[in-house]
Amino acid sequence: MQNDHVLQLLHRRAALRALGILAAVVASGTGGGWPAARAASRTIRVGYQRYGTLILLKHTGYLEKALALSGVSVAWSEHPAGPQMLEAMAGGAVDFGIVGEVPPVFAQAASDRVVYVGHEPPAPTGEAILVPGNSPIHTLSDLKGHSVALNRGSNVHWLLLKALAKGGLTVHDIRSVNLTPSAGRPAFETGRIDAWAIWDPYLSSAQVTAATPPRVLATAEGLVPNRQFFVASRSYADDNSGVIKVMLEQLQRADAWAEAHKTDAARYLAADTGLPMAVVEKAVNRLSFGVKPMTPDVVAEQQQIADAFHAAGLLPASVRVADAVWTAPAAGGR
Repeated sequence: MQNDHVLQLLHRRAALRALGILAAVVASGTGGGWPAARAASRTIRVGYQRYGTLILLKHTGYLEKALALSGVSVAWSEHPAGPQMLEAMAGGAVDFGIVGEVPPVFAQAASDRVVYVGHEPPAPTGEAILVPGNSPIHTLSDLKGHSVALNRGSNVHWLLLKALAKGGLTVHDIRSVNLTPSAGRPAFETGRIDAWAIWDPYLSSAQVTAATPPRVLATAEGLVPNRQFFVASRSYADDNSGVIKVMLEQLQRADAWAEAHKTDAARYLAADTGLPMAVVEKAVNRLSFGVKPMTPDVVAEQQQIADAFHAAGLLPASVRVADAVWTAPAAGGR
């Protein structure tokens, strides 16, 4: 097919461009004194969640083709949520991943091993606080004294804090229950919890497939951006800046393709997640696309999150988010 021929040409060009980038990195290392112990890795280990743009990159094969001529391979691993992925990254098992707003703040409070390398535009309708359709909870202030399930340290933790503040409450006015998304839904549907803070595609799945549709108490609109961040192991990024550059380029390609072909993107995600097409289509329509560099405004947003969690006694140490923003080495440098 003509489209396949075009894709093949694009893949070849991307691979040649990637080879040029990595060759330049190697050349700068051999000529500029890169220590042997800091030689570039031959594999990039990518952590992804059950949904999002990294899965789309995985399905397109863009990254593997772009890195093939350089001899760098790609190893993919799935993680239930951002906090669990960053635990793996801090432990040296993952080199690159995508997470929500809160996980990197907690990771930075624990160590300096994780850095921000970029972000996606906000997607405020992609997360929400749900209550059963017949729940007596109708306003955010009605959450007082009730149980709310969430994956602590995930993006919805920030949504919950801001939603509670809007309702005149704090985390001390509710009973928070720490549950992964897969454990949260049965607890929610059987009435063991009163409310559930959750993100797509689990949000879309609950809305589309539940026998009794839940009611949305609040989305992130007007409360928090719900921004996704591309993060990397600091040591990996420092030693493999060329691979990080190629990764961000290929993510941008995959995002551009997905935004222009949302139905095909939904098919990819449905195949990977096993979720019904109607669920995934709903989620994809709420997904944001694009790879953006870190900016002072975005860093300030993250700093606000860090300060709020520390003030609430939920973050064990204060952090300076700017210290975790990675900068690629200048041309000719390491």
